[in-house]
Amino acid sequence: MAETPITQLDAASAATEAGQLRLELNQWRQDYYDHDAPQVDDAVYDQVYARLVALETAFPAIVTPDSPTQLVGGTVKAGFAKVSHPIPMLSLGDVFSQAELQSFDERLRQNVDDPFDYNCELKIDGLALSLQYENGRLVQGSTRGNGSVGEDITRNIMTIASIPHQLTRPLTVEVRGECYMPKAAFAALNERREAAGESVFANPRNAAAGTLRQLDPRVTAERQLSTFMYNVADYAPLKARTQSDLLTEFADLGLAINPTFKVAHTMTEVFDYIDQYQNKRADLAYGIDGIVIKANPLPLQRALGATVKVPRWAIAFKFPPDEQPTRLEAVEWTIGRTGVVTPTAVMTPVQLAGTTVARASLHNPDYVQAKDVRIGDTVLLHKAGDIIPEISAVDLTKRPAAAVALAIPTNCPSCGAPLVHLEDEVALRCINPKCPAQVQEGLVHFASRNAMNIEGLGPKLIAQLYTNHLISDVADLYRLTKDQLLALDKVKDKSAENLLTAIDRSRNNSLERLLFGLGIRHVGAKVARLIAQHFGTIDALMTADQAEIAAIDSMGDIIANAVVQYFGSTAVQTLITELHAVNVNTTYQGPSATVANDSDSWFAGKRVVLTGKLQRFTRTDASQWLEAHGATVTGSVSKKTDLVIAGEDAGSKLQKAEQLNITVWDEARFSTTMREDA
Repeated sequence: MAETPITQLDAASAATEAGQLRLELNQWRQDYYDHDAPQVDDAVYDQVYARLVALETAFPAIVTPDSPTQLVGGTVKAGFAKVSHPIPMLSLGDVFSQAELQSFDERLRQNVDDPFDYNCELKIDGLALSLQYENGRLVQGSTRGNGSVGEDITRNIMTIASIPHQLTRPLTVEVRGECYMPKAAFAALNERREAAGESVFANPRNAAAGTLRQLDPRVTAERQLSTFMYNVADYAPLKARTQSDLLTEFADLGLAINPTFKVAHTMTEVFDYIDQYQNKRADLAYGIDGIVIKANPLPLQRALGATVKVPRWAIAFKFPPDEQPTRLEAVEWTIGRTGVVTPTAVMTPVQLAGTTVARASLHNPDYVQAKDVRIGDTVLLHKAGDIIPEISAVDLTKRPAAAVALAIPTNCPSCGAPLVHLEDEVALRCINPKCPAQVQEGLVHFASRNAMNIEGLGPKLIAQLYTNHLISDVADLYRLTKDQLLALDKVKDKSAENLLTAIDRSRNNSLERLLFGLGIRHVGAKVARLIAQHFGTIDALMTADQAEIAAIDSMGDIIANAVVQYFGSTAVQTLITELHAVNVNTTYQGPSATVANDSDSWFAGKRVVLTGKLQRFTRTDASQWLEAHGATVTGSVSKKTDLVIAGEDAGSKLQKAEQLNITVWDEARFSTTMREDA
């Protein structure tokens, strides 16, 4: 429906429309900020919000205290203590075009006598965060909340590796920034949630918010959050007197900053910076939705002050949504290894954010019905978090007359068994343990790198083995013969020998790899290692009760119950007996739990980065050994890194380590120290 031009409205009609927009926007705000579950795309919210701003600007008398234009952030979630912000944590005003940004610059310079520069920074798609340090020690972390009162999330932020517990100088200062979830962590989290039958997060910002506002800090620790700090409540304790120097000083204090900032002396340089990162956006390891432009001098920022909601000295240039229209041609329903049935949209291929996209997950039946997608529809496609293809909307104006709603399956498309909705799940699930699709997906997982690491055993070969009745469970892999493999399509003598060697080698893996490979619900690689470390053998684990498992650090009742239920199955007990019979190791072979607390280890307390290809062991095994000996293994090199271990073909991380004069070891030196440290 076309909007009536504001010049044609009177005060009464403007007030009526504004009231309707406020109801809509406040509901969307509640979904976004308080429930971490946005119901509309940012572009839709921004369009409606801009209309409300225009109405209130033309008719100031219609502004109400509950208007979204007068509010910052959301409310304080139940279960968290309140934290007051004596200096409010404000949001930013938005512009969407170069003309609007030029107008912002002109307004600002009209109120400032002296010339000044801007500092340009990436607008991170995350959650605003405040960190309070006293004499250099981290004492409190809090969310923005409504700007004046936020949530005390100190226990959670203590688990985030990029947040230092101690600054390099004994300052008492409140620093502010953004907590975000990297794209890779976001994608992995949604994959795990979808496999578990849980709803997925819409974007990295809501994933970060949902993670940071967990009542259980162990959940926060598992989800690989990170931070960029970029602001300070009061700059008086610091040396910096410009925004750019502030970021440099933050880095010297040990705080994580985004190093891509740039001082712009002209608006042309500002526009060039915007263009540069709009083009680079898809290649970044984290999500951004725009550029923040700030007056660089900190005294000027203080002098200009703020409105009730936004600072006058900064503005956010929002990127337009990268959406492309395409046609929905079919929907495929597939079965994962946990039995979750996932619908996937098959579309006419389209270029999106630098890649060709033809498929997108529709997640679950509730999502399908909410979007009301139909075969033949023209849909708008975007990438959630710049990484995961997702249908954002249906263009109803182009819907074919013959389009019909998608039928939600009632039976498993693989085995035909009835599908069920388990309690508290949004997913449909096949609970037939003999379902061919589940069995094959489970075999693929068992052979994967972080599980039993059987090189050469991929999905296509597993499908052949299963279809030809050569394997029905993981124990059968260890009974395969060369003649059986050679009878398969495209399997030659050498590849058959290599595969049998890889299978035989996997017999000797430590117990944690086997536990992870078995695909026990809620048991990831880290949990599997902790369980294996605690019990030592699979036989000891099978006789443990729920309380004993839950007592292990980082476990809890949900994981413990899943493990007990799994090993309580007669079919699983038979499988373990078969694994014993084919000589698969079921004993933990790694370092004991006490080693990780051994302060005598050279690696205790060290921050270590692994880069390049290691020859003697996998990256996962090296990381686990380092962590067991007290080290923290990180993925990026910074001034806080103590050691870089470089294998073959090491690239940019090695170069950065050399630039920062960080100690670098080759694999031989690492192996020697491992033996000495044992």
